[in-house]
Amino acid sequence: AVKVLTTLRNHWKKTTFGVCLLSWGGNWLYGRHCDNLLRRAACQEAQAFGNQLIPSSMPLKKATVFLNPAACKGKARNLFEKNAAPILHLSGLDVTVVKTDYEGQAKKLLELMENTDLIIIAGGDGTVQEVLQELADANVNLLSSCVQAVFSKIPIGFIPLGKTCTLSHTLYPESTNQVQHITNATLAILKGETVPLDVLQIKGEKEQPVFAVTGLRWGSYRDAGVKVSKYWYLGPLKTKAAHFFSTFKEWPQKHQAALMYLGPTERPPEEPEEKPSRPPLYVRLYRRLRLYWSSPPKEIPQEVTPEDWEELKLSTIELSIATRNRQLDLTRTEDFMDICIEADTVSKGQFVNRGSQKMYDPHMCPEGSQCIQASRCILQLPEGTEGSFGIDNEEYEAMPVEVKLLPRKLRFFCDPRMREQMLHAAVQ
Repeated sequence: AVKVLTTLRNHWKKTTFGVCLLSWGGNWLYGRHCDNLLRRAACQEAQAFGNQLIPSSMPLKKATVFLNPAACKGKARNLFEKNAAPILHLSGLDVTVVKTDYEGQAKKLLELMENTDLIIIAGGDGTVQEVLQELADANVNLLSSCVQAVFSKIPIGFIPLGKTCTLSHTLYPESTNQVQHITNATLAILKGETVPLDVLQIKGEKEQPVFAVTGLRWGSYRDAGVKVSKYWYLGPLKTKAAHFFSTFKEWPQKHQAALMYLGPTERPPEEPEEKPSRPPLYVRLYRRLRLYWSSPPKEIPQEVTPEDWEELKLSTIELSIATRNRQLDLTRTEDFMDICIEADTVSKGQFVNRGSQKMYDPHMCPEGSQCIQASRCILQLPEGTEGSFGIDNEEYEAMPVEVKLLPRKLRFFCDPRMREQMLHAAVQ
């Protein structure tokens, strides 16, 4: 023992390196063991759903999974197959996986949507937006009257596998463990609790409309945030460095535009999920005969109330138009989106500090900003305006756009605990 201690003391550098290596290896193995325990517990819970008896005449529920293998730097496929796929299969669902390997592939497989009972999007914010966009472009338009009622009732599940997963903050409890976060999201789909989410329709002058569940950003914070990855070699200082170096181009950074908007709209009552039973044949025949023989009703002209548009000129460091999905209120009586016009009189130090905060909450509206609640707005940009919009963290060319709120358009699966928190907060 004395010789061993003497050897370790004489070779203290190797001893230190060995201790660090063993500590790291032990911690890694313990983490893998904990992850396996989480997967096993989730699979056991999913198997309880799969063991439930169903009538022989009832078909299995069909789920269509849109998986983006490129999400999370190419790790999404492995994360899905290890953490989510076993849970879905054990639950008794008839699962079809559609890999969105290239743009437009989802469009070719949309015939699967005709017989699906639920949609599952596995990826990040970009995957959610791509799937919604492909559905819209393939004549499954969210605004189409013939498809709107059907598609809006298909529940959507979201499995967070991407780098940015804004929706997961609303739908699932926060978790620092990625495996636990994915398994919780997958189990929430099986439990069946849903919440309605708003959608923004963003339409340019010529292009097809773009749909977003989070919002639109235009300004200096967004432009600086895109360049953060270029300063990867600075480690934890890369975010502050990107915002600091962006102040060298010009200061103050101002974005000028004209904004027209309409105020909030009253929320209509929710339609009952169960349709009323069809009346008997003789009742239907009587109604048709009465309608046929009765004189046509006189048409009373209805007065069209002109829309009360408000207009303002703005000069801002950043403009954001966001849904209320992040602060979901299931009992509110009005439908609106939040427009935040930030003051352009911030100092460089405030810009750097606030930019770091916006990396975690991109649509935060700091003090001193002008906040507007609107159901529809038109953003007019001066000619020759350069730059880009950030729509659900995807980049689009900046241009004049019309943004329309589609309230409660989609239903997403959520964790029952989150739904209870929303209802409890609304009561308070």
